[in-house]
Amino acid sequence: MSFSSEVKEELARQIPKSRHCRLAEIGAILGFAGRVEEAEGKRKLAVHTENITLARKYFTLIKKTFGVTPSLAVGQSAYLNKNRICSVEVEEPEGLHRILTAVKWVDDAGELLPREGLVSELLIQNTCCRRAFLRGAFLTSGSMSDPEKSYHFEIVCQDRGKAEQMREIINSFELDAKIVPRKKCYVAYLKEGAQIVDVLNVMEAHVALLNLENVRILKEMRNSVNRQVNCETANINKTVNAAVKQVEDIRYIEDTVGLKTLPEGLFEMADLRLRYPEAALKELGAMLSPPVGKSGVNHRLRKISSIAEELREKRPEDSVSTTR
Repeated sequence: MSFSSEVKEELARQIPKSRHCRLAEIGAILGFAGRVEEAEGKRKLAVHTENITLARKYFTLIKKTFGVTPSLAVGQSAYLNKNRICSVEVEEPEGLHRILTAVKWVDDAGELLPREGLVSELLIQNTCCRRAFLRGAFLTSGSMSDPEKSYHFEIVCQDRGKAEQMREIINSFELDAKIVPRKKCYVAYLKEGAQIVDVLNVMEAHVALLNLENVRILKEMRNSVNRQVNCETANINKTVNAAVKQVEDIRYIEDTVGLKTLPEGLFEMADLRLRYPEAALKELGAMLSPPVGKSGVNHRLRKISSIAEELREKRPEDSVSTTR
């Protein structure tokens, strides 16, 4: 099961205790997947979905909130994928009128009202209702990427206006959702790991939140270890390259004018470097008599390299031949 499906399974098990929160979640499901269908003078409210988890949650919400038992049918999609389609429908006139009135889809006379956004603002005035609405929206039209690979949370909306309302609802919890067009739809999304943790907390998906936090901690630990290894590798490469260059300079001096021409301190330093080409500066300093600190060793080796460069400038033909 994908991480997104695990989140939805957790959210599907949550039935709000307050009627106004249940109405907000019903409003979300209907806003994304519900439609009023009329045939032969009869009206029905239908939700068609491939998500059995969503169908089960919507069925329970309707029954618990309105005392109405919807009809539930399972068929096959007419499209090429032939996926299973769950249809949850309410036809009983009195129950249908109460539901449509509660979600602000009809007026007192039962006439359908024009709908521009996802939900009436009257249903999401309270913070708890916005939480419930966000749960229903994610269940119906949301998805999340596997946090092991990337951080991405999104809710797909049919048009720009609905996406903007969805973004406003998400951002009312001090988040920073963005909108991007995708084919014929618009997507309200979050990309940062910390914000996705926050939105899971808003929806009260606490088990998924803890799982995501565990993944984030492990990823941060791996990244930290990788940074340290890369830093240490870079330092080792730098040290090795410096030691190779130092040995080359000493060999050049030895082959041209001889190491005996160096002052006593530099001669001792050059001799040690040739005998211990892999030793660190601190180790070389400890071998000197008297011992010298790391900065002192570095100063002497720089002086030796400077002498070698001066010799190369005086004898460029040797420099060319050695590079060959």
